Amino acid sequence: MVLIDDIYAIEVMDSRGNPTVQATVVLNDGSEGVAICPSGASTGKREAVELRDGDKRYAGKGVLSAVDNINNIIAPLLDGHNPFNQIYIDRLLQKEDGSENYSNLGANASLAVSMAVARASANSLGVPLYRYLGGANAMTMPVGMFNIINGGEHANNSVDFQEYMIIPTNFETFALSLRAVSEIYNELKKIIDGMGMTTAVGDEGGFAPNLKSNEEPLELITKAIVDAGYEPGKDIFLALDVAASELVDDDGKYLLKSENKTLSSAELVEYYKNLCDKYPIVSIEDGLGEDDWDGWSYLTEQLGDKVQLVGDDLFVTNTKILQQGIDKSIANSILIKPNQIGDLSQTMATVRLAQRSGYRCVMSHRSGESEDTFIADFAVALNCGQIKTGSTARSDRIAKYNRLLNIEHEIGYSEYTQNMVYER
Repeated sequence: MVLIDDIYAIEVMDSRGNPTVQATVVLNDGSEGVAICPSGASTGKREAVELRDGDKRYAGKGVLSAVDNINNIIAPLLDGHNPFNQIYIDRLLQKEDGSENYSNLGANASLAVSMAVARASANSLGVPLYRYLGGANAMTMPVGMFNIINGGEHANNSVDFQEYMIIPTNFETFALSLRAVSEIYNELKKIIDGMGMTTAVGDEGGFAPNLKSNEEPLELITKAIVDAGYEPGKDIFLALDVAASELVDDDGKYLLKSENKTLSSAELVEYYKNLCDKYPIVSIEDGLGEDDWDGWSYLTEQLGDKVQLVGDDLFVTNTKILQQGIDKSIANSILIKPNQIGDLSQTMATVRLAQRSGYRCVMSHRSGESEDTFIADFAVALNCGQIKTGSTARSDRIAKYNRLLNIEHEIGYSEYTQNMVYER
């Protein structure tokens, strides 16, 4: 019988140059699984707890405490257990931690181990990770939401909104969609360079120029789409991640510093409606703050039948919070970030609840990433239909896209969900 033989962890580096946790799970048949936990910059306050050391090392961002928890608590806890029973493994982690948000073990410790167990199990069986986690039903290549201009917490520039993304939809394969995005990205670089602005990139590989407003990125991206030979609103659609929780001031208003505007929830919704009328925007993520449920209700009422409204900080991949949103008809989609909840089983439960309830799922990276490609397989395994993992730059992002290209090649025939976004 195949059992867990050893688990150990070390401190490694993420794409922002900060420490993160790498876990290795070794089975008694010699199979191994290695996983690296990502880290977010713009985080919801209800997310599972990422354990940081808080001492002088790495300005307090070291993760040796989480590493020690794996080596000294989790390793003996899981030793000798069946690695193929993922739910049981994750429940052991939850029970050992004893909190609702992994505040004791650290979600960076629990998730790294949870992912490594799944990967070791897949390797033991000699099957791809997406097939192990998704079975024969894993056949949907996701549409990419490609971040090509960064702002907010992900860039040191004047743009308030965190991400400006393009969604290629009029393509037969993921590979063809990726080519289109790469061509548009390079046209955008030429445009920004021609304006005499920096083409330096933010945390997720999107360009980070200083611009006059939050609308100007949409103008530049639309021009880049056309210059690359594609048609906005037909081949390529636009998407925003506003990360509005980061914009809330002390009075509960939304501060757009680049435009010197302070807006109420209703005024910000009208701002979005105006943008949606002018540009082919089909998805808005975190359009309002995580505590502004009344505002979210109004946003959903005004745009929910036209635009994909994605809850990230709002739902934090949590079934209990998502259920509240479903009951109140808040948003219509959810961002899936495994480290927001702390293990694979709870992540999969959230996806199942969303899919049963008619909410779309977008598998997502974090701004602090690594070469680990787990979420590429995970998106296919769960038939999410959409994935958000940065621009066509930075190797930590490209690794996920290259993995998806390989998965598409392995599957041969796939259901490429080019119609996952709303028609305009």
